[in-house]
Amino acid sequence: MRITASYKVSDTTAFKRKLLEWAQSFDEVVWFDSNGHRDRYYSFDTLLAVDALTSFQTDFINGFDNLKEYQSATKDWIFGYLTYDLKNDIERLSSGHTDRLKFPEIHFFQPKKVIRVKDKEVLFDYLNIVADEIQTDYEMFLSKHSYKTDIHLNNQSVKIKMGIFKDEYFRQVKKMLVHIHRGDIYEANFCQEFYAENTRIDALKTYQRLNSVSKAPFATFLKLHDKYLISASPERYLKKRGTKIISQPIKGTARRSDDIKTDRKLKLDLQESSKERAENIMIVDLVRNDLSKSARRGTVEVEELCGVYSFAQVHQMISTVVARVEPEKNIIEILKETFPMGSMTGAPKVSAMKIIERLEAFKRGLYSGSVGYIDPKGDFDFNVVIRSILYNDTEKYVSFPVGSAITALSNPESEYEECLLKARAMRDVLENG
Repeated sequence: MRITASYKVSDTTAFKRKLLEWAQSFDEVVWFDSNGHRDRYYSFDTLLAVDALTSFQTDFINGFDNLKEYQSATKDWIFGYLTYDLKNDIERLSSGHTDRLKFPEIHFFQPKKVIRVKDKEVLFDYLNIVADEIQTDYEMFLSKHSYKTDIHLNNQSVKIKMGIFKDEYFRQVKKMLVHIHRGDIYEANFCQEFYAENTRIDALKTYQRLNSVSKAPFATFLKLHDKYLISASPERYLKKRGTKIISQPIKGTARRSDDIKTDRKLKLDLQESSKERAENIMIVDLVRNDLSKSARRGTVEVEELCGVYSFAQVHQMISTVVARVEPEKNIIEILKETFPMGSMTGAPKVSAMKIIERLEAFKRGLYSGSVGYIDPKGDFDFNVVIRSILYNDTEKYVSFPVGSAITALSNPESEYEECLLKARAMRDVLENG
């Protein structure tokens, strides 16, 4: 049973900063920040979950069935993640690359404390065993007390390495283009890893810096004991609101410019690019097919096709695909039937994933997976883990993969430049911290 209480705050920026700093005292933290982005499916400015009453983690074997049992048993808020390698639970696939981050393939927890900020209202949703702490916590957030993290490290010592060099990237993309021209696949998302070994970072400060320059709508800070996700994701994987499910795949990226006229032209060029539109439309078709597995017949529709939206560092082409599900449809089955997201795999999905596994040089793990929550009513919202830094403090390993969609129209040099553009913010906050 949960107890809720609502309060008004005058300075939400200061309140949110103190809230995130306070959260670091817990071993389990999931923080979402919409950074002021409000589309038709907006639900909150910030959502925070801390302090596990129960938790669940496992590898990919029967992963979704085990998650189904956990969610059914709790019937409460659960927060956590799904890694890309859960593909091996869904299809006859494997992952052969070395796992250097060592994140469990699923990890969810039932938080004792959930706090939501929307406009100037703060909603506390606490389990009854900690309900008497609501007023104390609220007053503490309004005080002048400053919370400090245990680790204060200067990220200037971070030495970034490349998983593959430029020539190798070109060779692998050309191999992927052979598959495309032969008709094995139409599109695939090819990714490369940037990483640092024997490195420790201040995860919270790194998140704060990344968020300040990216201001992404699905920004996430996740801490599960010694494992961290620092994410500036612009993409929603899947949201459920009542019987409606919503997916918003991104395909198509252009840089921003400080010059207004140049920036407008970059945005227009992206909107009119036949290559970028073709990439987006192929993934929209894939998403429509995925949603149809869960949806009521005839309810899958494209609400918006190839809309272009501007973020702090890039313009993005985003489509919105929606469907209706039966009220009794199991929510974990919806996730299983649509995972992994089409924007990070390709078309046809299974063939693309097989080729990706052969040509990439690292285990994706949580990268191109998803972080999200399921609420007590059975609604959920999950992002796509891109534009993200992954960190294992025990292993002293930092990773930030990036990728791009390869189609018949792709030029390896252009795709490589797109990867560097996507990596820039993460590299800057690590190297110039």
